[in-house]
Amino acid sequence: MINIAKQKIRGSNLVEKRFALITGASGGIGRAIAIKLAQENYSLYLHYNKNQKAIEQLMSELEPYDIELIPIQADLGEKDGYQKLTQNIFSLQSIVLNSGNSYYGLVTDMDEKVVDQMVQLHITSPFMLTKELLPKLTHRSNSAIVAVTSIWGDTGASFEVLYSMVKGGQNAFVKALGKELSLSGIRVNGVAPGAISTAMLESFTKAELELMKADIPMGRVGIPEEVADAVAYLLSDKASYITGQIIGVNGGWYT
Repeated sequence: MINIAKQKIRGSNLVEKRFALITGASGGIGRAIAIKLAQENYSLYLHYNKNQKAIEQLMSELEPYDIELIPIQADLGEKDGYQKLTQNIFSLQSIVLNSGNSYYGLVTDMDEKVVDQMVQLHITSPFMLTKELLPKLTHRSNSAIVAVTSIWGDTGASFEVLYSMVKGGQNAFVKALGKELSLSGIRVNGVAPGAISTAMLESFTKAELELMKADIPMGRVGIPEEVADAVAYLLSDKASYITGQIIGVNGGWYT
């Protein structure tokens, strides 16, 4: 039984719990976002697909916080994946759309099945789960949605045309939905990371990483916690007049 009603804080004062959904919580950036939001006293729906061990480790790490943790397994690369996720969501104030993966290769080498799966994972599922969950957000004050997109959605990348396309679609989704929901009190923004020290960079050689760092004005790759800080800010009251924006977290790599 999920208790979504009240949580005691500071003696006799009672406040309603704040629940946030994080898709892709088992990845490096998702994990950092979960820890940051736990520190901000959010109770969390932690979505994952295959990496149950990472979610179990994350939940163990979050045990010291006085919050509720609800893991949800769903494959958002499948057509019915979003339904499996949304039917397990009850009270909700914030959504962090963070699920995704990259795919390297020439356009001429892309298999149609891969294209379908990438579009489903990055475009169709986020759109549909947001559509299904919007009524829950309208019942809460200062609700917000943040999509974790990519620098390549802004500028495009050779050998990552498919990934650039779907991330660009996410950016357009943020800008359009931000306008559509502006009078409802629901803010919609995006965070577009550049090179971040996660599993996505593990395929690069040391020499390739050094060349990448040399191309970044700040001279280094970012860390997941820096992305998480931007997400937490956009979910907070401090960003109450910000909507429809894509915030680059990229060390000045692309402005």
